[in-house]
Amino acid sequence: MSAQVAKNARELLLKEYRGALSTLSKAMPGFPFGSVVPYCLDEQGRPLILISRIAQHTHNLQKDPKCSLLVGEREADDVQAVGRLTYLAEAEKLEDGAAIEAAAERYYRYFPDSANYHKAHDFDFWVLKPVRHRYIGGFGAIHWVDQLTLANPFAGKAERSMIEHMNSDHTKAIAHYVDLTGLPTSEPAQLAGIDSEGMHLRIGQSLYWLPFAASCNTPTQVREALVSLAHAEVWPKKEAADA
Repeated sequence: MSAQVAKNARELLLKEYRGALSTLSKAMPGFPFGSVVPYCLDEQGRPLILISRIAQHTHNLQKDPKCSLLVGEREADDVQAVGRLTYLAEAEKLEDGAAIEAAAERYYRYFPDSANYHKAHDFDFWVLKPVRHRYIGGFGAIHWVDQLTLANPFAGKAERSMIEHMNSDHTKAIAHYVDLTGLPTSEPAQLAGIDSEGMHLRIGQSLYWLPFAASCNTPTQVREALVSLAHAEVWPKKEAADA
């Protein structure tokens, strides 16, 4: 399994923001139970979900934390010809107050309407801790991937500062990113997240991940990448992963 395969699988996890969560049924032992959940990635690059305490999948996870999240490329004409990822995991409910606060700040940037559910309707944050992954990149491109998560070096204050600055002072640059990539222009885009490999834009209720040409490991490198993209005429090609 090459580094490029892991990178492709990780990028699919970044590009999508909802998937099919399968848990082991408590009511029907031995049967998998499927649910649809939105997600974003936490500071360690793991899927973070917000689920109701009364939901069937929550009861299932409380009995057995083993689960999987199936993610596939959206709007595909042929679902078997495009990428999909089965993320095998053990789910863990966040209990620590600081961890919950950090998760909420992050999750609300991606899903602003979810704040009401968390505060008023007994929803809790859970993180899906990776065990193994099955990635299919198309016909014949089938791989087991042991490690694909990548910690976000900017999670917390640095990321929040960059996002607030861009959304406040550089709306024209963000609009240019939308134009370059052909994203919808029906509503203004806002930056929702920045990681070492790219950034998330939120347009209405939809999320879009746009890759940087090269990985960024410092806020200065992110700034340079964003400035370069603001003056680009085409979106640059991504660099290949190291073998």
